[in-house]
Amino acid sequence: MLLQTYLGDPEEKPLERMVNDGGFTGIFRTIGCIGDSLSSGEFESTDPEQTQKGYHDYFEYSWGQYIARAAGCKVWNFSRGGMTAKEYWNSFAEANDYWNPDKLCQAYIIALGVNDLCGQKQEIGSTADICLEDYNKNAETFCGYYSRIIQRIKSMQPQARFFLMTMPRSGDAERDAISAAHASLLNDLAVFFDYTYVIDLYKYAPVYDAEFKKNFYLGGHMNPMGYMLTAKMTMSYIDYIIRHNMEDFAQVGFIGKGVHNYSAKW
Repeated sequence: MLLQTYLGDPEEKPLERMVNDGGFTGIFRTIGCIGDSLSSGEFESTDPEQTQKGYHDYFEYSWGQYIARAAGCKVWNFSRGGMTAKEYWNSFAEANDYWNPDKLCQAYIIALGVNDLCGQKQEIGSTADICLEDYNKNAETFCGYYSRIIQRIKSMQPQARFFLMTMPRSGDAERDAISAAHASLLNDLAVFFDYTYVIDLYKYAPVYDAEFKKNFYLGGHMNPMGYMLTAKMTMSYIDYIIRHNMEDFAQVGFIGKGVHNYSAKW
């Protein structure tokens, strides 16, 4: 056995080593996925004439549930087609009891931004929009609402780990410019908040171009293989993050338990 196989090689890039069993993602026994249709296993149907479309959230096909089955952990789908950070904060989470302490998780994967920035063209904002003393005073920008979600969860589960998912490149110049700004913001947030990391699909995932969509999309949303591929990329990226920051994750088992080991990094 080569111990180095399980540690972070400084030359390794994210997604170079793909895992099928969750890898070290399995150290989390509970994970919350906060997102939109692409976090909900949404499939797009049409009528026989292909003039009307239907949108169906089948959570068992979501990448979060593929991770749950591969890694053997409990994954919550805190998501719905069309979701934005603003709607999640203003009504959706409350209406669905997602702030319930019984639903707190050890880790959260946040995949929001497509509908906010590409659909509603919301102002993206910056970390200057964040009020650490009172998250209700955050500016009403994408960053402000997105950060409120993180801050409220942190107020209830201070040691939870957060993984912020960027949007992959598409090959469309206008959309990719938005995705680049979104990725830059999420990297800033990972510095701003403790125990927060970036799943940078913008930088490291394949381009979601016509060839990619021919194989992994059904209309404007993914097909079953697309959601499974997303799960493989997500848990492989988290495995990579853990292997390159082992000290950060040594006490994951104590998250939410009210105890910790004072001889090690919390």
